[in-house]
Amino acid sequence: MKYTEEHEWLRPEDDLIVVGITEHAAEQLGDIVFIELPEEGDEIAKDDEAVVIESVKAASEILAPIDGEIVEVNSALVENPGQVNDDPQGDGWFFKIKPADPSQLDDYMDEAAYKKMIG
Repeated sequence: MKYTEEHEWLRPEDDLIVVGITEHAAEQLGDIVFIELPEEGDEIAKDDEAVVIESVKAASEILAPIDGEIVEVNSALVENPGQVNDDPQGDGWFFKIKPADPSQLDDYMDEAAYKKMIG
């Protein structure tokens, strides 16, 4: 897995990348009460707004970490946004993206570097 400075994780899965937020980010946000996901089929560019999260503490935007096409969204989160708090790096994933340029993943940290950053 790779990690961004904005506390997103990126997990390669076949030719797709699964994107979510880290446990650290979920803890910082507090109880998540609303999530707006992108649409399947959307073409998205790195740093475009991809997801809107509202928690009891704040509203946050999740930016796309790479260029590509959204091929699947975790629609279960719309009905149960707290799933992100319960399992942020598992069932709380946001979307799967087919990367336009897989080498963009090289710009991000591995787990050891991410843990050092938040440590």
